[in-house]
Amino acid sequence: MICRILLVGVLALFAVPVLYIYTKTPPPLPDLDLEEWWGTKLSMSKQNDSIVPFHVEFNDINIKDIKERLRDRHPLTPTLEGVTFEYGFNSKQLESWLKYWVEEYPYSERETYINKYPQFKTNIQGLNIHFVRIKPEKVPAGKETVPLLLLHGWPGSFLEFYEAVPHLMALSKDRDFVFELIIPSLPGYGFSSAATRPGLGADKMAVVMKNLMNRLGHKKFYVQGGDWGALIGSLMATFFPQEVLGYHSNMPFLSTTSSTIIRVLGSIYPPLVVSSEAADRMYPMSKYFGMLLEETGYFHIQATKPDTVGIALSDSPAGLAAYILEKFSTWTRLDHRSKPDGGLTYRFSKERLIDNLMVYWVSNSITTSMRMYAETFNKRFLSQNLDEIQTPVPTWIIQAKQEVIYVPGWILKFKYTNLLNETILQDGGHFLAMELPEIFSKDVLKAVDAFRKWHKQQQRTEL
Repeated sequence: MICRILLVGVLALFAVPVLYIYTKTPPPLPDLDLEEWWGTKLSMSKQNDSIVPFHVEFNDINIKDIKERLRDRHPLTPTLEGVTFEYGFNSKQLESWLKYWVEEYPYSERETYINKYPQFKTNIQGLNIHFVRIKPEKVPAGKETVPLLLLHGWPGSFLEFYEAVPHLMALSKDRDFVFELIIPSLPGYGFSSAATRPGLGADKMAVVMKNLMNRLGHKKFYVQGGDWGALIGSLMATFFPQEVLGYHSNMPFLSTTSSTIIRVLGSIYPPLVVSSEAADRMYPMSKYFGMLLEETGYFHIQATKPDTVGIALSDSPAGLAAYILEKFSTWTRLDHRSKPDGGLTYRFSKERLIDNLMVYWVSNSITTSMRMYAETFNKRFLSQNLDEIQTPVPTWIIQAKQEVIYVPGWILKFKYTNLLNETILQDGGHFLAMELPEIFSKDVLKAVDAFRKWHKQQQRTEL
């Protein structure tokens, strides 16, 4: 009897935030300035719409500089006895990575690899935006070319998607479409220029990315994103539902009071919130929040003082390697913290991981990339409560086993009213496109196929 009373009490408490979500009036969409200028004032008089080819270069000066800094650096502090990666990047292991970067990394060969797909730059709102653009060589009769925007996050880059490209571009008799892929470097990342004044948060970047697609001739398009790319893609679907034909994400999340309350109440009786196959990704809450406390120190630093740590990382390739590679270790599998080598080559080659470091180092973009945290997690952005604004854009999500955060599909439906599917993986981590490119690509292809069928059904219904 007491158990029944307690269960009824829990259900009643649980119903309150759910009813609140359904009955609360969402905030209005913000006024969007589609031409907001992020470049210098001087550059306003020189703006143009040209799209120019771009080539990544690892020149002799870059290479000489990297090698000299790595050879002449201050000695690393020895790691504590019995410690692997629990305190951060293991200095003994870092020595081997730095030696590889100096003596074995094939600079010329990797430069060729990075330039294997056509790259360009174009000026959007004062920012020279770098992007990879891959068009199908041949479009068979009966197949339509559809544009897909792929958005990376931090500390990744446009290179995250390279291994997925062959899978995404493969022709299939079972599909009536082929992709044109657009893979930009986010503003302030890699070879895209950074803002010259404060304010370029994720919401503003959503406008920049929308304008990029329009510049390339695409008035309607699909979007895929993880990490920051997930937030930007979500905002694009919220702001521009008439242009975004479908949104696919491998890191969906909601930052609302109600979703937080539901998560907390679910800790009393998890089956109310999450299926058994994913329950261990949310509960027990002590384990989950313990992990967040241990693994999000970088987040607080970058959301408050990004330039301070940026100075150190911009001056030291050794520091840059430790800071970024540690994320590729832990965010791929949390238990990699207990491995002597951090599990870095579990699914990534040394070449691919150093490729990503080279993008940050050669472009000197680590500081500007980290500023995105400060420009987004602040009063201006958070006060808009954008996650409480629903979007009708058809949505498809895939959630990896080792992703930092998990949100049940039924909660996501409060935001994405046309959530068509939730793929729950029992494998994979944060850098899904790079780690499991075939699985990632198959899911994206299924999603776009479903989006196209959904739109056709909507058209038939309207008739």
